Amino acid sequence: MTEQNLAQKTTVREQGYKREFVWLAPAFLASVVLFYFYLRAHPYPSFGAGLYLLIAERISELGYALPETIPYYTKGGVPFAYPPLMFYAVAVIRDLTGLDPITIARLLPGVVSVLYLVPVYLLARDLLDSRPEAALASLVVAVSPPVLQWHISAGGIVRAPAFLFALSGIYAGVRLYRDRDQRWVVPSLALFTLTVLTHPLYTAFFALSYFLLFVAFDRTLWGLVRGAIVGVGGILLAAPWWAQVMAHHGVDVFTSAAGTHGGIGGGLKTLQAFAHLNLHGALVEQIWAVVPLLGIAYLLKEGRYFLPVWFVAVVLAFGKARLSVTVGAFIIAVLLLEAVGPWLKRESPVRVGRRGVVTAALVLIATVGLAGGAMYATGAVDAHAGSPSLPQFITHDDVQAMEWVEENTKPSATFVVQGDAAEWFPQQTHRTMLVGPWGVEWKGHEPYTRQLSLFRDISWCNSAHCMSKTLAAENVDPDYIYLPKGKFTVRGMQYHRTSKLAMSMHLSPKYRTVYENDGVIIFEVLGDERASGGQGSGGQTSGGQSPSK
Repeated sequence: MTEQNLAQKTTVREQGYKREFVWLAPAFLASVVLFYFYLRAHPYPSFGAGLYLLIAERISELGYALPETIPYYTKGGVPFAYPPLMFYAVAVIRDLTGLDPITIARLLPGVVSVLYLVPVYLLARDLLDSRPEAALASLVVAVSPPVLQWHISAGGIVRAPAFLFALSGIYAGVRLYRDRDQRWVVPSLALFTLTVLTHPLYTAFFALSYFLLFVAFDRTLWGLVRGAIVGVGGILLAAPWWAQVMAHHGVDVFTSAAGTHGGIGGGLKTLQAFAHLNLHGALVEQIWAVVPLLGIAYLLKEGRYFLPVWFVAVVLAFGKARLSVTVGAFIIAVLLLEAVGPWLKRESPVRVGRRGVVTAALVLIATVGLAGGAMYATGAVDAHAGSPSLPQFITHDDVQAMEWVEENTKPSATFVVQGDAAEWFPQQTHRTMLVGPWGVEWKGHEPYTRQLSLFRDISWCNSAHCMSKTLAAENVDPDYIYLPKGKFTVRGMQYHRTSKLAMSMHLSPKYRTVYENDGVIIFEVLGDERASGGQGSGGQTSGGQSPSK
């Protein structure tokens, strides 16, 4: 590196570990602050994790054996084929602490989101050979909305630990391949196994990154052998899970799920978006599209190919912003401290030292990032075409209504639930939800697509006729229909419900109101005999009173 390289420093292994927390502090502080804002704005978790929490509940009920199916999510339940590690962890947390599932879904993701900044920092520090660049890269990751969206929200009980394991494993790969230190084979193997047992996307991210490290730093027979030990060994160590799943459901359960959520190789559109910038888009989107491209151009000019190749490979293979933003953060750090910083030193009429440029970069990212991240974490950002960021799928009214369902309906009762509260409904009520895509990916692409399409169709219905016709067309015959009132979301997109649907259902002879509060109304579906004036199961009620049980 030249004297103008503001990031040049001796490695941390030469200077010891005492200074590391100082460099990590900006990212840690930013992450903790954003987590605080998230908790203040979210009395309930954003997005959904009801299925995950019900899996953990089932594991505990079975004495920590693997379940074969998970009940209540569609008729007959869904196959259990998810990597099970974090479900076991949540089951242990519940059993030892007595915390309720919603509290776990609020707290656990945020805690792990702070912890995974440690491997981000270490990975950047060793790849870039620079503490300041590592501090800047970890700060960018800490405040980036795409990373927050998937890791601090309810589903982060699985995704955030998977991210932690994958990043830790990639760091171990740097030590193994670049430093040729074979002592890192065992940590690499352990971390890959943990990732395999947590989430398939992050397993693929780990594997791709590891392969690129092998190609870049150790294209030898021994490098290949070490990679095989990690890759094959991790798959074999996870065999108690996947072997039992295949024994219950066959190998098709894994192949059927492939592609239902985008799959591998789904990033071509993302790469095209980088190549065709939308000048009319949001400022943040424009900056994110431009800055990594500028950084890639600088790195290619300097003959440093690993980060550009890693970035393009991740975008092409996955098309997931949370992963490309993470790799892009390393590129941004290099660009700001190795290219922009020296240019400012040359052009500035005021003498600016290396420390001043580093401090300015950290302050700039912290200020802008924290402001934008805080708005995103509190739901104040238009993140979904007019819908707020990090929406809560359930509210206090939903929890009250679901408590009523569990206490006042038969265990065999079946429901159709409008809106995203449906994801939490089976876990909260232990009643069967007939329509919803969650977990159905393990049944195959066609059943998943059918359930997803039907869920959207019934959630968009705004009349009793639409509801009856849509359900009849798919031969869905619920005992009850659960409707949100006012604002609610469908697949994260916000809608505002007028009284038209409720009034239409009230007037229809096919439906009878059995529960109503400020945010939810539940209708019993009447059979032909009751609809024509025969005996019913109880009178109309509201405000949480039970008509019958």
